[in-house]
Amino acid sequence: MLNIRKSEERGHAQHGWLDSHHTFSFASYHDPRFMGFGHLRVINEDRVLPGQGFGTHPHRDMEILTYVLEGELQHRDSMGNGSVIRPGDVQHMSAGSGVTHSEYNPSKTESVHFLQIWILPQSSGGAPSYDQRHFAVGDRQNRLRLVASADGRDGSIRVRQNISLYASVLEPGATVEHTIPTGRKAWVQVARGTLDLEGRQLSAGDGVATDDPSTLNLRATSAAEVLLFDLA
Repeated sequence: MLNIRKSEERGHAQHGWLDSHHTFSFASYHDPRFMGFGHLRVINEDRVLPGQGFGTHPHRDMEILTYVLEGELQHRDSMGNGSVIRPGDVQHMSAGSGVTHSEYNPSKTESVHFLQIWILPQSSGGAPSYDQRHFAVGDRQNRLRLVASADGRDGSIRVRQNISLYASVLEPGATVEHTIPTGRKAWVQVARGTLDLEGRQLSAGDGVATDDPSTLNLRATSAAEVLLFDLA
């Protein structure tokens, strides 16, 4: 069974410099029906105006992934890391026992559009860590490219949870498939464009949950970008 979370049903916060849509309950947005999905706790779609951003703030006991769609996002943290995240980059920060960081849009003219994802770790505490890797469009085009996993296989980022996160950039008409084994579940998040999933029409911002062991067939009905979470 496919459970669709339509884009327009998400929580929404407009702070002037920040326009944010929340797939799951977050900050002042609370819906007991959408507190997360398995170990997946947050998917926020954020747009930040030029020269604006999130000041230094703390995190702990959370696996945080950032996926930039357009523009650039500058990151600095208490571990001494400083980087700029661009389209095709996947950034991971394991907050562990505690870390502080800031995120800013360094551009003076262009907004930044990105997804921020929080995943509950397998265990609390531990030393915080940081990783960032680039996955070229050609590596994600018309295929599901593993970008994060529990064991770091196939050049993916290693996270502290039993998940596999795939990213795909699809040309119109292209199809990708993913088989969900017994005992696992999947969440599909449409980042851009439109898809057909088992006869259901999906648009940017839509999410789909399923815990049925089956093969998902995703066909792009326009140029599209999608994330697929395979969860324990």
